[in-house]
Amino acid sequence: MRGREDIDVAATSEALPHTALSEVPPESGVFGRAVDALGIVFACFFLISTAIILYEIVARYVFNSPTNWVHETTTFLCGVSFIFGGLYALSRDKHIRVVLIYDAVPPAGRRWLNVALSVVGLVTMVFFAIASWQNTSNAIFTPQGDFRLETSGSAWNPAYPGMVKLFLFIVIVAMAAQFVVLIVNYARGKGG
Repeated sequence: MRGREDIDVAATSEALPHTALSEVPPESGVFGRAVDALGIVFACFFLISTAIILYEIVARYVFNSPTNWVHETTTFLCGVSFIFGGLYALSRDKHIRVVLIYDAVPPAGRRWLNVALSVVGLVTMVFFAIASWQNTSNAIFTPQGDFRLETSGSAWNPAYPGMVKLFLFIVIVAMAAQFVVLIVNYARGKGG
């Protein structure tokens, strides 16, 4: 059995030069760099969630004064961070890729394979956006058409469900835009 050190890295997708861990690949464009810059905000949401949970533990078990907002708030913060993570991974080209075929294609063919995969991703995001909008519109508008975010129905009753659905729709549209940028840049031969 071959060990990892015996694998010819030059023959795998790991040899692609454009993606160091700290870089946004050039084919992601300015849009990808903007998404990358926003990533720190959503990463901080996990730290904030941790602090909020620690606050709840102290309030509940030391002062016998539990809160009614911690669970929903941390679920919201982590949820929007995970949603944003899809866009972040796409913009950094760090999403899951099955490389069985990709690695067998020569670099010139990979360019057009990247274009084709990005077109499939764009079409998928358009369908997701349509489906998401149907759900989102019900969560942000009353039947009469007035703006009102859907609430959780708990004792605290925050508008987090409506906010999450709206955020999901926005991220799906942003992913579609990122796929357009990728299609154009791959077709031009920029990166990838």
